[in-house]
Parts: sequence; C-alpha cells; structure tokens
Amino acid sequence: MTLSVGDIAPDFTLPDPAKTPVTLSSFVGEKAVLLVFYPFAFSGICTGELCAVRDELQTFQNGRVQVLAISTDPTYALKAWAEAQGFDFPLLSDFWPHGAVSKAYGSFHEQAGMAVRGTFLVGVDGRIAFAEVNGPGEPRDQAAWKRAIDALPV
Repeated sequence: MTLSVGDIAPDFTLPDPAKTPVTLSSFVGEKAVLLVFYPFAFSGICTGELCAVRDELQTFQNGRVQVLAISTDPTYALKAWAEAQGFDFPLLSDFWPHGAVSKAYGSFHEQAGMAVRGTFLVGVDGRIAFAEVNGPGEPRDQAAWKRAIDALPV
C-alpha cells in the first residue's frame, strides 16, 4: 500500500553507514524530512539521482529539511558508495528485516527484493506532504521535490 498526502508517516529507525541509528520521529517538530527510497547503491540511475541531490544539496537539505536516502543495501555497501560519491547526507540501510521500511511506504518490489524509487516529503508535523512512487528503471523528476519543499509552511 502506497502512502498518500496527509497520511501519518510510519516511524522507523534504520542504521547509517557507521551503524548509527537514525529515527524518523526524532525530526518531528524540528524539520521536514525528504525520504528518497532507491533500489541499489552503485547502480546507474540511483547514482545519477543521488549525485543530483548531492550537487544541489542546499535545495533539498537545509535548516528546514533533512534528506534521508534509503535502500535495502547493507551498511558496508552504503559506506563505500557514500565515500566514492561524496554524499553528505545519510544513506540508511533497510537491509534487515529486509525491506520492512520500504514495504511500510509502498516502495518495495517483492519479486526483486529491492526498494523502488519512492519519494516522500514528511512535514514537521509527521504527515506526508508529498508522495511519489516510480517503478524499476523509471527515473524521478526532482523538480517536483523542489516544488514540494517550497510549498512547505514556513
């Protein structure tokens, strides 16, 4: 089931590449969160999309918004990928239980065992302010993310 605008975002705690737990609800009341689900580290479309986020990071992550990128890759792969690409935002591992958070957001491809390209902007109130899920091989329109961020209440 895919989440819709206005739904309460399912809470989660996932490890970053240093195995430090990151909890979505810790941002409630403080910052909006842009959740970017993606299939695999080191893959072509995923690298292009997250490098675009890296290159325009102040647009996506700033005093009002935090980016959290999520895949089913293990933390070791995420650490190597973050170092190789110079990502300065958290990459979180939904490795175990495999894809549980991706499933909660309707962003999991059951047959392939991977996250799909789901993007959710969670407002400061913990509710979904923007939701989009693209299938495997379908790149996303990041201009829509920018519009959603710009539309957040100040």
